[in-house]
Parts: sequence; structure tokens; C-alpha cells
Amino acid sequence: MLDYESLKLIWWALVGALLIGFAITDGMDMGVGMLLPFLGRNDPERRVIINTIGPHWDGNQVWLITAGGAIFAAWPAVYAAAFSGFYLAMLLVLIALFFRPVGFDYRSKIDNPTWRNAWDWGLFAGGLIPALIFGVAFGNLLQGVPFHLDRFLRPHYEGSFIWALLPLLNPFALLAGLISVGMLALHGAIWLQMRTDDVIAARARALVPMLAIGVSALFALGGLWVWLGIDGYRIVSQPPLSALPNPLAKEVVRASGAWFDVYRNWPVTLILPLTGLVAPLLAAALSRQERPGLGFTLSGLGLTGIIGTAGLSLFPFIMPSSTQPSSSLTVWDAASSHMTLKIMFWAVVILLPIVLAYTVWAYVQMWGKVTVADVEARKHQAY
Repeated sequence: MLDYESLKLIWWALVGALLIGFAITDGMDMGVGMLLPFLGRNDPERRVIINTIGPHWDGNQVWLITAGGAIFAAWPAVYAAAFSGFYLAMLLVLIALFFRPVGFDYRSKIDNPTWRNAWDWGLFAGGLIPALIFGVAFGNLLQGVPFHLDRFLRPHYEGSFIWALLPLLNPFALLAGLISVGMLALHGAIWLQMRTDDVIAARARALVPMLAIGVSALFALGGLWVWLGIDGYRIVSQPPLSALPNPLAKEVVRASGAWFDVYRNWPVTLILPLTGLVAPLLAAALSRQERPGLGFTLSGLGLTGIIGTAGLSLFPFIMPSSTQPSSSLTVWDAASSHMTLKIMFWAVVILLPIVLAYTVWAYVQMWGKVTVADVEARKHQAY
């Protein structure tokens, strides 16, 4: 019933869903962190902002951990190649993420403006740096990564170890990073408009249109750049899709416009880039009408459209190789064994509904607006 080919495709969709879930939940927390020093003008206001995400930020971060574990289990070849090649970038992300638990837990332990302001900027860095690097990573995937596989399927990168960071920061990748930063900041701004009142909500509401226009404009520019200036990858020949994984058994060529093959072959898939382009603008319109709840939903759809567009454009490639295209890792030849994918699939079927139900319950429990009066009444609590 669950044949090998179908399971490979299912796990591609599941990993994509985990990344989107991470962007919608923990991406919101990152967006709030990025906006913290600017929308909060004094300590009580910043405490209000932090308290909108403080009770659940750590639960949201589980989406990232789960996505990393899923990549390790479902695509071990991708995990090995990506985490070795992007080592310094991943380390920078982890260092930035370290500011979040420490900042949330220790910011209010000392009633000192300098201490608290330092942690506020630490939370800003903990939101900005991961958002930027995740976007930069997708930008580099669309251009191809300079690695190849030897006959033992071990990945080797071109250049020195410093390649792991500096050459990643090329113009197109930085554009992708700005899209990532912008869409998460927009998501966080609408969340703050929805969860706060008075002056903080007004500041967030004023910022939403600028962020929405910026995200849609940058996303359109990125699509135009891919169309005109970046060659995609196309599989010319490969073993049967249900065959045992062997990345070197296929033939791959680079071709102009290849990243748009999926949209030419299945026009219905155009709904994803259109959603990524239009949803942020609709979210801003709803925000202006004082309907941030629906705006937040539309912002989440925009995130889904943008991330989904990147993943669908790459399909079936997961990690293209710019130096030896035949070494590119795809959905079909980078997967774990049939048995592994099947066991993990049933684990997800059983456990994922429980996790989702708990997440919804947790949000319902702490729902409501956070005010300055609330944080002043709980002045000695952690946040």
C-alpha cells in the first residue's frame, strides 16, 4: 500500500510541512524578537511584547528540532552534505538561538536598564540572524551548492573551509535572506497588533503595510531574478523512482528556466507563488481594517506560499550540486530505506495529531491581549 516511491514523495511533503509549521509558529516569535527594540519604547512596553510569546516560544521551537530530526531520518545523505557544508552558518544560527532562552529567563532577574537593554538586543539578534541565514540557505540551494560525491557517496566541497560562510552571502542569497526576514517580521507585527492594545498595537499596525509591500516586492524581484539570471537543474535520465538510492546513477543538466518546469507541467501549482505574492498584501489590508486575526491567518498563508514556491521550484531536487550536477541529491535518491520511511510514517500518523492538539490547547489557554497593567501586576515574574 505504501510503496517506496510514494513514501519518498510523502516525506518530501512532510518535511516541507514541518518547515512551514516552524515558520508560522517560531517564525512569529523571531519576528516579534526583531521588532522588540523598536516597538517597545520603555521597559513595561517591552515586557508586554515579550509576554505575548514568552509562554510558548520554546514549544514553537520544537518544530525546528523536529524538522532537523526528520531530515536526518528521511534524507541522511542531505543531512550529511548540508550540515558539513553549511557548518559555520549552522553554528552561527545556534549561537544566535542561544540568546533566546537565556534572554527570556534572565532578562528580568536584574532590575537594571543596561542589563535588560542588552538582553533585548540579544533577543533581536536571536530573531534576525536565524531568519536571515535560513533565507540565505534557500537562495544558495536555488543557485546550486559547490559539492560533489565520490564513489563512496561522501560529499566533498570545493574551496577552503571558509567557503562555509562567506561565499554564501552572494547578492541573490542575500535577497532571499531579506525576503525571509521581511515575511517573519510581518508575521510578528500582525501578531503584536492582535495580542496587544493601545500604543504597541498602533505602532505594529503602522508597520504592517510597509513590511507587506516590501515582502511582496522582494518576492516578485526574486522570481524575476531566477527567471532571467539563474539556471535551474533538470534530470535527463535516472533509475526507476522506486529503486534503491544512488545519487550518482542519474544524469542532470543545467538549463535556463528549469526551475519553472513544475509550473509549466502542472499550471495548478501557480497557486503557491500567487499566494506568496498576494497574501501579504491582503494581510496588510485586513490589519488596516482592524482585523488582525484574519490578517495573521493571511500572513501564515503568505509564508506557506513563499516557502512552498521555493520547495516546489526545486522539486525533485533537495540539494543541487553546482560543480557536478550528477551528484545532486533528490527526493528519489537521497532517501532512507523503505522500512525506515514506513516506520516513521506511522509514527507521524499517530503522534502528529497529538502534538497539534496540544499546540492548539496551549494557545487557547493563554489567549487574550497583554497589557502594561498585566506585566506591572506580575513585575517579578520571569518575563
